Amino acid sequence: MRKRSVWLLVAIAALALNLRPPFTAAGALLPDIAAGLGMSPGLAGLLPTLPVVCLGVFALAATSIRRRWGDEGVVAVCLPLLVLGSLLRAGPGTVTLFGGTIVVGAAVGIANVTLPALIKREYPGSVTLVTSLYTVFLTLGSSLAAALAVPLMRAAGGSWRVPLIALAGLALLAGLVWLPFLRRGRAVAPGSGVSAVRLLRSPLAWQVTAFMGLQSLLAYVVFGWLPTIAQDRGMAATAAGLVLSVSTLVQALGAMALPLLAGRRADQRVLGVSLLAVSALGLLGVFLAPLSWMWVAAVVLGFGMGALFGLALSVIGLRASDAAVASRLSAMAQAVGYLVAATGPLLVGLLHQISGGWTLSMWLLLAVCLFGALAALGAGRPLRIGAESTVRRSGERSVG
Repeated sequence: MRKRSVWLLVAIAALALNLRPPFTAAGALLPDIAAGLGMSPGLAGLLPTLPVVCLGVFALAATSIRRRWGDEGVVAVCLPLLVLGSLLRAGPGTVTLFGGTIVVGAAVGIANVTLPALIKREYPGSVTLVTSLYTVFLTLGSSLAAALAVPLMRAAGGSWRVPLIALAGLALLAGLVWLPFLRRGRAVAPGSGVSAVRLLRSPLAWQVTAFMGLQSLLAYVVFGWLPTIAQDRGMAATAAGLVLSVSTLVQALGAMALPLLAGRRADQRVLGVSLLAVSALGLLGVFLAPLSWMWVAAVVLGFGMGALFGLALSVIGLRASDAAVASRLSAMAQAVGYLVAATGPLLVGLLHQISGGWTLSMWLLLAVCLFGALAALGAGRPLRIGAESTVRRSGERSVG
């Protein structure tokens, strides 16, 4: 492998490490942030939801930025926004906190879209493998931030602003790694010319979008509610937080296992359905298994969801005929997908409030797994969007 390709892998990993800590660190610090700023429970509850909405809304901006400045140009926009947003969130009041959260959400939403296109462009024969690497570092960043935010706050004398400022430093380090590529930005190739209208008319594009959105919904429900569910079932608060950390950490193992599970097959239908079945099994364990099995259920759930997330990102590249289509498909899948995902924590909270228990929420999540499996049967087909209708040597057919 050429030196440039190896260094680009390092750069992708460095960027991935920065794309989840702004959310998971803020989640871990939420009680202290709310107390420090005198926020009401309702206002504090918006803080975890707002970034997910931003991921969907700002994903739409990525394609136009990429068209003008290329994939590296998108990264050149995102990293300064990450630094600025992290510093703003450490500001004096709720206005800077929420303003910074929007800026961070915009940066991550735009970066999320361009990474599948960049991987498709630079590693067309290793989309699943490189996407797996990217997903591993995403989940590692998420888990480390959740685990280290509170200890860092305590080491800083109880200031919740210090961990947020530290995230700005992490983004600056990623910028140094990316600097050689940002200075030699590449123009975007013309691509296949698949228009947004044509993409919106493609059943395959909507199946990929549904798969992305439904697995993301499961993930954000787990991020937001797993500790509460564990506490309601009888676990201590500290142990309940560790359950989430363990589940999140195991997601990295699921992402690492994805290339072995997927192999070099062009068809990912069986794999997608199987991973959703594993996730459903983990959810059943969380809600129904004896409390002593909660840790096992968290591991099963984390493995399934980690591999699912990697697969959802992989099919964006695998179903696209080139990097231009991958960028448009990524924007569509993540814009719609994250807006769908944002409804998950709200619906689960509403069902819990109405029923006073978790049974309705469990059935909702199992239904999401079922519909996700149906989406996987479409998204995992060996088809490609945006090329001529020919049968390729890889066994993949092309569709409009």
